[in-house]
Amino acid sequence: METRRFSAFNAFNYVLLALFGFSMIYPFIYILVYSLNDGKDSMMGALYFLPRKFTLDNYVEVFENARIWKAYQITVFRTLLGTFLHVLLCTLMAYALSKKTLPGRTFFTFYIFLPTIFSAGFIPYFITLQKLHLINTFWVYVIPFLFNFMHIVIIRTFLQGIPEELEESARIDGYGDFQIFLRIILPLSGPVLATIALFIGVTHWNDWFSGAYYVSDKELIPVQTLLQEMLTEAEALSSSMQRAAEQGGQTINANAAGATPESLRMALLVITVFPILCIYPFLQRYFVKGVMIGSVKG
Repeated sequence: METRRFSAFNAFNYVLLALFGFSMIYPFIYILVYSLNDGKDSMMGALYFLPRKFTLDNYVEVFENARIWKAYQITVFRTLLGTFLHVLLCTLMAYALSKKTLPGRTFFTFYIFLPTIFSAGFIPYFITLQKLHLINTFWVYVIPFLFNFMHIVIIRTFLQGIPEELEESARIDGYGDFQIFLRIILPLSGPVLATIALFIGVTHWNDWFSGAYYVSDKELIPVQTLLQEMLTEAEALSSSMQRAAEQGGQTINANAAGATPESLRMALLVITVFPILCIYPFLQRYFVKGVMIGSVKG
């Protein structure tokens, strides 16, 4: 009897998890199907699992658009540079704060923790960026994201778990603090650094707010901001088409290839999400290990 109950629970559990997993995956399937379907035909709706009129015209239009390529380059470059500098600076600060012999250690910890509690708001933040001459420059994507208190705490907690004997033996061999950091600390910190890199990398990749409010130069906007603009244009087009249909009009804003703003947006969304989906499986084992170590120890 117990075996039957256990088997029934397992079956229910598997079905529930399968439905939950499907609910997470289906939005990606939906977007992919619409991106591979003819734009004019997609306006009829009723696309669920397979394209009704398969085409690659949407992706051709996206890749031939110089503005999209420029926005994609900005996003890739800011993600790589921003992630590298963020991980480097946070690790250096965490390494210093992990040392009990650091003069003023408590003061520095409180000093970097204070901005996490209190925020001045959007307008003072904007004025600060303006005074620093970061508005409408590429560095507005990088410099404000260099610091994160929680990331420093996670790295510091991890570093405190490294045996002090390793550093002592290195000092006997004549290593200084910087050499110890490069040759001992960094190689042993792979899991937690991969975790932080994934955190901040996804933040950089998905950030559209900075490009929308701090940059007016169209040559500097990232792909997520461009995607948000396309979403706004698609919604405006949909509203105008609905009004035209109510008035008896039949005008459809689509090019000769059949691509529409909505279908182009779906194709761009697939291209935007694809790199993160490819990178995550390679970092997953480090991600899980780094989160567990950084949260349990200390």
